[in-house]
Amino acid sequence: MKIKSLKELSLIIQKLKSEGKKVVLCHGCFDLMHPGHIKYFQAAKKMGDVLLVTVTPDVYVDKGQDRPVFNENLRAECIAALECVDYVSINKWPTAEETLRLLKPDIYVKGQEFENLEDKTGKIQKEYKVLQEIGAEMRFTHEIVFSSTQLINKYFLKKQDANGTI
Repeated sequence: MKIKSLKELSLIIQKLKSEGKKVVLCHGCFDLMHPGHIKYFQAAKKMGDVLLVTVTPDVYVDKGQDRPVFNENLRAECIAALECVDYVSINKWPTAEETLRLLKPDIYVKGQEFENLEDKTGKIQKEYKVLQEIGAEMRFTHEIVFSSTQLINKYFLKKQDANGTI
């Protein structure tokens, strides 16, 4: 089974690293799986030997009302179904900071939209500081980018006009 608790995953990572394996971590909400997520995971996998993905828990998803669309368990199961992903875990905290400290991956991967180390929440800057603390490297993928929020708003939410007509 690919889905593990963070504690189980930390033990697995220690063993993998002792075997000389390079551990790569991706972290995010991953609500509404789309081609951008898949390409991101595939590119991240090529950066090391083992790909871990941690999922933001439902309680900390800050994407707006009625989000996430899919609960944390379904999101984890969808990611685990991908061949390129070795392990999945549901994060316990609002950001990846404590997860990075616990798991100590060799490489932390984000999409190119974060390459300038800026986001409106300030999370990427905090995660980068933790990577410096633990001696891990941050890398970026350069794949096709989609926004789950934009896709949901454009294709899945019924839009009403000024008269309340759909």
